Amino acid sequence: MEEDRQDVLGFANVQGKKVEADFEGGTVTSDGGALFLRVVEGGIGVIRRLVNAVRDRRHASYIDHTLKDLISQRVYQIACGYEDANDANTLRVDPGFKTACERLPISGPDLASQPTLTRLENSVSRTDLLRMAYALADVFVASYETPPQVLILDVDDTNDPTHGAQQLALFSAFYNEYGYQPLHIYEGQSGKLITTILRPGCRPTGAQIEMILKRVVAYLRQAWPEVELFLRADSHFSVPEVHDFCDQHEVYFVLGQASNSRLKEWVAPWLAQAQELYREQGEKVRLFTSFSYQANSWSQPRRLVAKVEVSALGDNVRFVTTSLDSSQPSFIYDRIYSARGRMEGFIKNHKTFLHSDRTSCHSFEANQFRLFLHSAAYMLLHALAEKALQATQWEQAYFDTLQKRLLKVGARVEELRTKVKFHFPSSFPLKEVYGYMLARLQAAWT
Repeated sequence: MEEDRQDVLGFANVQGKKVEADFEGGTVTSDGGALFLRVVEGGIGVIRRLVNAVRDRRHASYIDHTLKDLISQRVYQIACGYEDANDANTLRVDPGFKTACERLPISGPDLASQPTLTRLENSVSRTDLLRMAYALADVFVASYETPPQVLILDVDDTNDPTHGAQQLALFSAFYNEYGYQPLHIYEGQSGKLITTILRPGCRPTGAQIEMILKRVVAYLRQAWPEVELFLRADSHFSVPEVHDFCDQHEVYFVLGQASNSRLKEWVAPWLAQAQELYREQGEKVRLFTSFSYQANSWSQPRRLVAKVEVSALGDNVRFVTTSLDSSQPSFIYDRIYSARGRMEGFIKNHKTFLHSDRTSCHSFEANQFRLFLHSAAYMLLHALAEKALQATQWEQAYFDTLQKRLLKVGARVEELRTKVKFHFPSSFPLKEVYGYMLARLQAAWT
């Protein structure tokens, strides 16, 4: 009897009645929303494409889990907020993830353990990774029902600290730590991911940026020959190789430009004018101008746009280099360049809420593989928001909100003779949203 009581937790009485908890609630998942991720995958096929890109080098007699099983497990768990392969050891029996991975939740075999997933990470080749990069780009292209007229390529790198002996992890003086600096490329209007490239922990050179852009632009132009491409990035992408590449391949660009003494001297009269207006009006003043400028390393003069701002916070002068010759300076800066601030949200979803900086493998190739899996999770959640959550309060929500409110939902799972049933709480406040989501997803891909 005493042994039976070990699994009973006693709490303070409520209105004279004992409050007890036990562990006899049946087969329960804490991530019932993973079922929706399976529906999204059926529509966009990002996992399927990644599986087809990787060569399975295992001997058939030793295989308990297919590549599809392994990649599905990791991508679904990442999408739900489980950042590390170690989480698989506790989640391999979870009925929600088993069902999402097309296994029966109770009678079906358990999912893979962490060692199995780690062996997969360390088995991929550079050829596999190249095919995976194109697979992600294929998902991006397939997401458009008709050819887009304009695509904005938002490009940026981000710091990915490392804390071990990771290959090609370098010391960055800017961040004062060892790490990687992966390159992220999104479509700026939609937030759709195009690709993510793991890089050593140093700022990319112009030649390195040009090499990556060459592949991306060639791929997009092959898919849509008539599409207009715009490149948008911050100042360390404003280098001669990028300028000249864009000229040669008819890619418009709007790039941040670092200040220097020559540029400060040129805008000095505009700054003096803004300061005088601020003293007279007592309100923030913003002036815009443009002029031709050629740095010593540039092949030709380029148009520069200057924003001159004076407010209670002080002076704020910013520069942008652009190939747009006719647009107004204020339009270029406010409507085009400043809009790249949305990319901070894209990276936040990718890095902070999907933990894409979890690159703790020793092998550089294994870490790139991990980054692609996290990128696949990004594509799933982005497609979920785009297809299922339009006209709801969740349409523009960060991924952590989707995880906490829509994916991490407890459910009791029953496996019957002819069906599998997920019993969500009767008091679940978003049950109408669930019905709306499923209807939207089914309509999108039928």
